[in-house]
Amino acid sequence: MKAAVMNGIGDTDVMEVVEHPEPDAAPGHVLVEIAAAGVNFMDIGVRQGMAWTEIANPKILGVEGAGRVLTVGDGVTDFSAGDRVAWVYAPGSYAERISIPVSSLVRLPDFDDRTAAAIMMQGLTASHFATDFYPVQPGDIALVHAAAGGVGLLLTQIIRLRGGRVIGRVSSEDKVAIAKQAGAEHVIVDRRGDFAQQVLSLTNDRGVDVVYDGSGPTTFQGSLDSLRRSGTFCWYGPVLGGPGLLDIMSLPRSIKIGYAVFSDHVYAPDRLRARTTQLFDWVRDGSLKINIGGSYPLEDAASAHADMASRRTTGKLLLVP
Repeated sequence: MKAAVMNGIGDTDVMEVVEHPEPDAAPGHVLVEIAAAGVNFMDIGVRQGMAWTEIANPKILGVEGAGRVLTVGDGVTDFSAGDRVAWVYAPGSYAERISIPVSSLVRLPDFDDRTAAAIMMQGLTASHFATDFYPVQPGDIALVHAAAGGVGLLLTQIIRLRGGRVIGRVSSEDKVAIAKQAGAEHVIVDRRGDFAQQVLSLTNDRGVDVVYDGSGPTTFQGSLDSLRRSGTFCWYGPVLGGPGLLDIMSLPRSIKIGYAVFSDHVYAPDRLRARTTQLFDWVRDGSLKINIGGSYPLEDAASAHADMASRRTTGKLLLVP
């Protein structure tokens, strides 16, 4: 089978599409033919040596996708050949086929594979941020960084579903319209981290109830300055780097700050299936719109990484074997 592997740590030139040995359906696993795989910033972090360092190279990138069950391993009773499934955090998803533990799988409702692949990791991440890490209440105002990205577009919509309001931040004028279409009431264009004063002006100097910031150290101070008294700072996404050492005594206005990780939202199979059921229901009834910003053939996995890292893209990027 074909698979996109990384041969070492570095830029996109360490990636290559190769012929790889076929996986088997191990006990407790199913063998899946992949219809679409999601591309995430986490994959870039793996390529840059920030994770999976215990796995020898070459290794197959990717952690999410959708497809159809080919065979099931010993002990599997919940799935059968022919079932349509999606998954989150199954390493090795940039490939034509993959063996996945059943604990990472969910059944697909009646929408297409690409939509399913586009919602798993980023949808569960956005759900965690707005319903668990900081449960948005009607009337809350949120600042959403990278509001035209995959997480940002879904997060904005979920905040609106819960009765909140959104101030979005994007890196260029051409991303304003898509952020507003997702429900952002105001959109700030900023690349340098100079946004806090605009946020305060939009909130009559009160500040926002919650900031969702995965944009790296450049925006950290501005996010602190944008919060109201006792506001909540949701920091996520390690690929762009952290803010450095933090003196907790320096935090202003009694704010609360934390590092949000989607796996804490779906730490058991029953929670994974309940959370994805909610996401799928929102998609089916039209409450949640999925924006696929680009679909690439598996052979162009390196190009997908380059485009994502450049911040030229909006929405979700997919690989199609």
